[in-house]
Amino acid sequence: MEHKMEVEATPLSGATSQTPVPTGVPQRRVPVTVGRTTSTMHTVNHTANEDLTSFFECPVCFDYVLPPIIQCSSGHLICQNCKPKLNSCPTCRGPLGNIRNLAMEKVATTIFFPCRYSQNGCHQRLLHTEKTEHEETCEYRPYQCPCPGTVCKWHGPLEAVLQHLTTQHKSVTSLQGEDIVFLATDIHLPGACDWVMMQTCFGCNFLLVLEKQEKHEGHQQFFAVVQLIGTRKQAEQFQYRLELNGHGRRMLWEATPRSIHEGVTAAIQNNDCLVFETSMAHMFSENGNLGINVTISKRRP
Repeated sequence: MEHKMEVEATPLSGATSQTPVPTGVPQRRVPVTVGRTTSTMHTVNHTANEDLTSFFECPVCFDYVLPPIIQCSSGHLICQNCKPKLNSCPTCRGPLGNIRNLAMEKVATTIFFPCRYSQNGCHQRLLHTEKTEHEETCEYRPYQCPCPGTVCKWHGPLEAVLQHLTTQHKSVTSLQGEDIVFLATDIHLPGACDWVMMQTCFGCNFLLVLEKQEKHEGHQQFFAVVQLIGTRKQAEQFQYRLELNGHGRRMLWEATPRSIHEGVTAAIQNNDCLVFETSMAHMFSENGNLGINVTISKRRP
């Protein structure tokens, strides 16, 4: 509740205590509002939001239970991911059932949930309708091993990616400089193949990935793309160029590098990379080896 106090206005400059006050003119009083400051209100709202989100924690995975919300007959909640793995309520051991808790679903629409990767440094708080989409592209989610065509299940922070590559994938060649030539050998080998090279320049590390695969059945193609071992925001500061030269022919592709967070799969699916047929690859190759000129440059502000 707001409290109001009345404060008498001080006399104007030059007035004295003996200055008579005209009859019928009341002395001016200024109301002053005393209440919570903006920062205090923010703290109170944040604390209240924190208290409410605790009621939505799944007792199994400790992630948040989001709509549609299912409860057991005793009212205990469990998230959609954990429910199919259980035969009984993990809290009371009663039957799970399929009872919708509409009241909690309504409350959930008013709450801002922290990102799943808040412990990694993400400070975003989102409505439940925005949470899943944000977490799929959150810069703080763990990085996967960027080497294609491997069964490597490694994941970890961005700072550990380079060490992982140099210690666990020693077949990945590394070159220094803004303008280099990547030589893919034995491109005539049958089946799906991958070639990976690391390029270091501007204090950053880039991965050139060349894949040969059947995107469409019976139709084998080559796909080449450059990734930055960094975030999407960092990748936007650069531009790369891939160039095939040989036998009087030239093929050129320019684009912004992708972050290794995005991977190469989306680029290949959307043809957002250098794409060429196997017959074209053989036209540019020498003795089964294909040279690709790779140039990295910084974008102008």
